[in-house]
Amino acid sequence: MGAQKEVNLQIQGMTCAACANRIEKGLNKIDGVENANVNFAIEKTKVVYDPDKTNVQDFEDKIEKLGYHVAHDKQTFDISGMTCAACANKIEKRLNKMEGVSNASVNFALENVAVDYDQGQVTVNDMMEAVKKLGYSLKVQASKEETANNKEEEIRHQTGKFIFSAILTLPLLWTMVTHFEFTSFIYSPDMLMNPWVQLALAAPVQFIVGAQFYKSAYKALKNGSANMDVLVALGTSVAFIYSIFLGIEWQIQGQVGMPELYFEAAAVIITLILLGKLFEVRAKGRTGQAIQKLLGMQAKTARVIRNGEEQEIAIEEVIVGDTVMVRPGEKIPVDGQIVKGESAVDESMITGESIPVDKKTGDAAIGSTISKNGLLTIEATKVGKDTALSQIVKVVEEAQGSKADIQRVADRVSGVFVPIVVGIALVTGLVWYFFVAPGDLRSALVPAITVLVIACPCALGLATPTSVMAGSGRAAELGVLFKGGEHLENTRNLNTIVLDKTGTVTKGEPELTDVLPEKGFSEEEVLALVASAENNSEHPLAEAIVKGAKAKGVQIRETDSFEAIPGYGIQASVDGKMIFVGTRKLMKRENIDVSSVEDNMAKLESDGKTAMLIGLENQLAGVIAVADTVKETSKAAIQRMHEQGLEVIMLTGDNQRTANAIGKQVGIDRVIAEVVPEQKADEIKNLQLEGKKVAMVGDGVNDAPALAIADIGMAIGTGTDVAIEAADITLMRGDLNSVADSVEISAKTMRNIKQNLFFAFFYNSASVPVAAIGLLAPWVAGAAMAFSSVSVVLNALRLQRLKLKGGQ
Repeated sequence: MGAQKEVNLQIQGMTCAACANRIEKGLNKIDGVENANVNFAIEKTKVVYDPDKTNVQDFEDKIEKLGYHVAHDKQTFDISGMTCAACANKIEKRLNKMEGVSNASVNFALENVAVDYDQGQVTVNDMMEAVKKLGYSLKVQASKEETANNKEEEIRHQTGKFIFSAILTLPLLWTMVTHFEFTSFIYSPDMLMNPWVQLALAAPVQFIVGAQFYKSAYKALKNGSANMDVLVALGTSVAFIYSIFLGIEWQIQGQVGMPELYFEAAAVIITLILLGKLFEVRAKGRTGQAIQKLLGMQAKTARVIRNGEEQEIAIEEVIVGDTVMVRPGEKIPVDGQIVKGESAVDESMITGESIPVDKKTGDAAIGSTISKNGLLTIEATKVGKDTALSQIVKVVEEAQGSKADIQRVADRVSGVFVPIVVGIALVTGLVWYFFVAPGDLRSALVPAITVLVIACPCALGLATPTSVMAGSGRAAELGVLFKGGEHLENTRNLNTIVLDKTGTVTKGEPELTDVLPEKGFSEEEVLALVASAENNSEHPLAEAIVKGAKAKGVQIRETDSFEAIPGYGIQASVDGKMIFVGTRKLMKRENIDVSSVEDNMAKLESDGKTAMLIGLENQLAGVIAVADTVKETSKAAIQRMHEQGLEVIMLTGDNQRTANAIGKQVGIDRVIAEVVPEQKADEIKNLQLEGKKVAMVGDGVNDAPALAIADIGMAIGTGTDVAIEAADITLMRGDLNSVADSVEISAKTMRNIKQNLFFAFFYNSASVPVAAIGLLAPWVAGAAMAFSSVSVVLNALRLQRLKLKGGQ
């Protein structure tokens, strides 16, 4: 099998969880598809597949065949450089061959091209680059927004249909209200009681407004399945057609009295369901606000130096290697490296840290952060979909699009729910016709129609995904990125948190504190040798030694050779002499006696300092110590974890005494020290064998195996890309409070999901028997069904206002 690929597609036309279930099943049956997940709430599907066996077009064809539609992003570009129709043809062919482009149409006369594409597979910048290679240039058309807001268009469309439907339904509702004894004093024109007047009012509602239900029901039935629209279409059609039959009967009998018609029931049901859909679309739009907020942080333009001139261009046109100018108060447009200038940069929108970070030449700059007080010149290193913010948006979108395990239960239930309900409605009608009211078709139809209408499983389908969307969106605002719904669900089950020390509990920015030379060596000589050797290492402790040595004016020399020995230390050759810096294990390996400095080592380590032994050739040259200070927030954060019932363990490669000192300082329950990187994953396994549900929190490359094997891996966002890639959750703030936040968000989101599922299951299971025994009118059922979906979404939206105990 070839390398797997992944694609996200936007789907239009789904009306309930049964639709999502059907699409998911259909996609999973395609040869070459490893896994397909459909999320009804955000109307997206994620497909993992083997490109040697299948492709995106196969998925789109399958979705279209099932009666749904894959939505594409649309963009119009102005083209410069075309001279004839052959140029237009060449550009059109090139764009149409690009993966992710479904259609590109070039208009030579207007000198533009309209492209339908999937931004999950191809970007505006990719298309610009492809055309540039042909010798032409594309520019986003200035008169249009980057992408049309489909959701707003849908809301406007639904609002118009609802108003039209409501105007026609109101007179029918009026006649129904005046039927009740307690409302008999309300005037109702006799004309409204005429069957043919009611038919004239109800028909447009049934067949124009209700056309969407018929179309969807037809497509579903054609593909051998059933969805919510089958229930609505079936129920309202029976009421509508039976009313025509009663109207004909009334006409034949000489128009005596007023017939008991059900036109109003059908019209009111459709109107109320439409109102429910309108509320639902609005509410679902709000669940995606977190992503919109993140996207809103992006700069729209960038000031770049090209051909020696400063010019302002659209953010999509910035390429890697561009020199970008950022003035005080402006947003940094892309990720890059500062090549000139200094400034305090507000990174709160990315890391959650409110204090601006001082940046200077050589430092990394994150796109969408704000330069406060200095002019910066930045070389662009990551643009478009590769920037930190775009990656955050991608993680949040994927989390919102993935399924929590609990959702699969609801999916299975809703998948078989519709045919079961149709069966119950049929049995209800037969029982009424033959036993409750023998021979009375009217009495039998009402409860059967009511069962069909009230049992729509919309609330069931929305219960989990809306909560996952709202919960993960709110988490992102708080600097906690869940990579999937399953991680959002499983984090609450943790009972043990394992913390790496350096950069996690501590700041990871240690300082040189002590240099203790042995007899026969001077402090300056020892420091010069160690700093020269450590100058080749990227370890934070090495950086602290080199920085401290330079501050003392020590001359750094070139090394002849250098080797880092994980878990032991380093060895290097300086001026032809072998230098060893590291642990007791390293000295033992080199047969260097360290007994003379054990007392000094013990004192330094009990003070929470990291003491390293120095060997020159095969002789002990002294001890050097570095202190890594604890983050100000670590102690309070660990206290929060204890209040959540979590055991907190520190896992470090540092020596036992130093680790114990740090652990005691912050209130850690248990310390596992002197663990080499490859053993960290084994220690996590041992904890899991004790029956613990373990989260590993780390920030370095050496933490990646442990992060991957833990039940939940949490990477500090200020750490390395490798650690972040291996983790299930990224904590954008370099603060352990985010660990407690993630557990609290998970618990509250799952509680919200359970509330939704309970309400949906309870509503459906309780309402069907009530409808079956004839205690509900069909129009009341329609209102209740619409209310159930809206209430589930509104309950999920409460998560967007979530306040945490940590004060977030």
